[in-house]
Amino acid sequence: MRRRKFISLLGGAVAWPLVAHAQQGEPMRRVGVLLPATADDAGFQARVGAFLQGLQQLGWRIGQNVQVDIRWATPDAEVVRRHAVELAAEAPHVILAFGASTVGPMLQATRKVPIVFPAAADPVGADFVRSLSRPGGNATGFMSFEYGIGGKWLELLKEIAPKVTRVAVLRDPAIPSGIGIFGVIQAMAASLRMEVAQVNLRDAAEVERAVLEFAPAPTGGFIVTASPLADVDRGRLAKLAADYKLPAVYYDRSFAAAGGLVSYGPDFVDQFRRSAEYVDRILKGEKPADLPVQAPTKYELVLNLKTAKALGLTVSPSVLARADEVIE
Repeated sequence: MRRRKFISLLGGAVAWPLVAHAQQGEPMRRVGVLLPATADDAGFQARVGAFLQGLQQLGWRIGQNVQVDIRWATPDAEVVRRHAVELAAEAPHVILAFGASTVGPMLQATRKVPIVFPAAADPVGADFVRSLSRPGGNATGFMSFEYGIGGKWLELLKEIAPKVTRVAVLRDPAIPSGIGIFGVIQAMAASLRMEVAQVNLRDAAEVERAVLEFAPAPTGGFIVTASPLADVDRGRLAKLAADYKLPAVYYDRSFAAAGGLVSYGPDFVDQFRRSAEYVDRILKGEKPADLPVQAPTKYELVLNLKTAKALGLTVSPSVLARADEVIE
């Protein structure tokens, strides 16, 4: 069984932000990074490590010809907005911003500084770009997924836990993907003979009530959709599912690593690494308006077999065969 080896952040502990002076005579390029997470978030540390490693592989030397200013803004919308305004005022050569919760505020703060997003759901619908092939503005990057992935999450939950007929969908209604993905899940539910209910991730009490409501019956389960709120709360959400013996599907492997049952979604570490290529091209003179938005190339199905056994689930050979990683 494969185990992912997270990228070491440049050989060990890293001081954030990475700031130093260029060698005499060599121009210094400045890159700003805005993240909806805290500095101790292991998942985001691995992603940032992949980005920095990608820059190094392309010939950029941190502190010598490129300065990287990393802002750990937390998922708090007001804190994100404040950091976005500050970064825009500093006018770096390019800004890396993860997800709709940071890209939106960055675009409100500047329409001049180039922005690269390692992941954003429906960037056209969110008005981040004019089209995927010709972004047309100052932002481009990589899609996190299409809304259709919500249907795959529901199918996966039914396949791994056939008795589940009632599903709580935990989502953030303040971001476009929270609304769009729930719509897809709701549309598919009838064909799978399942009922779905939306649960607001911004309300901790509502999440607790939903879990308590679904827990007593053996037919309940839930799906956690992508958002900064879910990222920062991954440990508690996985523990809630385990404590109340609810099968759950998540969007990122970090949830399965934290004890969640199963995850399916793009490899965000890979997306951060690929983002370094776009940052490199912009630093060398290309414009984000001319760089097409790209789709994920690597998806991961990660199964926590220990959790499956604790839930009394027998995982089918077909699911085991499709899994990219099995945690025992």
